[in-house]
Amino acid sequence: MQETSTSSFKQELGLTDSTLIVVGSMIGSGIFIVSADVLRQLGSPAFLLAAWILTGILTTIGALSYGELAGMMPRAGGQYVYLQKAYHPLVGFLYGWSLFLVIETGTIAAVAVAFARYTSILLPFFDEKNTLLDLGFLRITPTQILAAAMVLLLTFVNIRGVREAKIVQRIFTFTKTAALAGLILLGLWVGWNSEVWRGNLASFWEPFRVAPGPAGGVTSAPLAGWPLWSALGLALVGPLFSSSAWNNITYTAAEIRNPSKNIPLSLFWGTLIVTVLYVLANVVYLMLLPASGTPAAADVHGRGIMFALNDRVGTAAAEVIFGNAGIVIMAVFIMISTFGCDNGIILSGARVYYAMAKDGLFLKKAGTLNKAGVPAFALGIQCAWTLLLCFSGTYSQLLDYVVFSILIFYLLTIGAVFVLRKKDPGTHRPYKAWGYPVMPAFFVLVVLGIAVDLLIYKPFTSWAGVGIVATGIPAYSWIKRR
Repeated sequence: MQETSTSSFKQELGLTDSTLIVVGSMIGSGIFIVSADVLRQLGSPAFLLAAWILTGILTTIGALSYGELAGMMPRAGGQYVYLQKAYHPLVGFLYGWSLFLVIETGTIAAVAVAFARYTSILLPFFDEKNTLLDLGFLRITPTQILAAAMVLLLTFVNIRGVREAKIVQRIFTFTKTAALAGLILLGLWVGWNSEVWRGNLASFWEPFRVAPGPAGGVTSAPLAGWPLWSALGLALVGPLFSSSAWNNITYTAAEIRNPSKNIPLSLFWGTLIVTVLYVLANVVYLMLLPASGTPAAADVHGRGIMFALNDRVGTAAAEVIFGNAGIVIMAVFIMISTFGCDNGIILSGARVYYAMAKDGLFLKKAGTLNKAGVPAFALGIQCAWTLLLCFSGTYSQLLDYVVFSILIFYLLTIGAVFVLRKKDPGTHRPYKAWGYPVMPAFFVLVVLGIAVDLLIYKPFTSWAGVGIVATGIPAYSWIKRR
């Protein structure tokens, strides 16, 4: 495509569009799956809700703290720019490097594959057990092909321009948000005063950890004291990851009208909307499904939330409301949800590689814009690497590895609020972090506790994630030498 001046970003995004990018990027498929694992670790319905409420509080505090940084530096690249400014260009580079290598591209791949897996419920040809080509070292399935096609389609839409991308985002985010709210209202109506809800209330405050036992049974152990807090820390990882990507809106600052005002507002409203929906969704799960169950049970009530088939808690809840049709209804809903989610992530992620290229830290051509005013080459290279991850099948494992690193980057970015208050007090801050310094410090302490928890109980994946990030150090040195 014809290239134009790199200063010709088009400010096509208003407050509504920005908020929809936040909401649309956050709501994928995690809310319909993660609660099963949280309950296996915590056992108690009260602690399930506490995990999601605490996630919402942390997410909102983090978003409001990012708002201060976004108001100070409303530039394309967002979080990459903040880290670079507060600490050192290497820190910003390591974030962008990790984003391209795994965090953003791996998430796009995972969400696209989730879309394809749920499509297979409607069209069995796309089942991942259906092998089209097996070379031993490489296995091609219709699931991968459909996921790749979705990534290609959304990348093409985004290359056409921000206006086209925001239309897709509006349609799919409005649709999935309204559908999720509708499912919640139906669930509250069906589950109100149900026997299941009363049963869950009877054991509301009793935390315990469960694991599949012999002959399809389960083993359980009560939780109290330090083991309970440790389990809560580990259980928070899933909800935090399901609530992530809200920071993506900061990458698109150059395309937002009045970014110093609209980015903080979109972060607040977007995270608040998603937090309310997520907590209410879990209340509905507890109204419709027993918290406890056994993996060998024949129906959704017997398996409960803990052992919902393939952890698909949302599908099990929909079955209670709609019967067998609930499986199809939930599949269609998650297809809509994941499609809109990937559009928002694809749109925003390429702006980081654009900013890195402008600083001489990425492929030079990624720092150019096409005639539509978007970084087409950056979108293309992001697409190419995502497709490689889709077909390699490694994206899920890589994402497990970098969860620890993602938390560290969150810590560093919130820490940047403190650093820049001391380092650069004279810069105009049209918006200041809510509750500073108490609320940002609370975020740092809680997330730091989770990170330590992961180091203690999941050392292999945590250090592997650090290793992936660390591969950016020699890459940075090589680029700087050139």
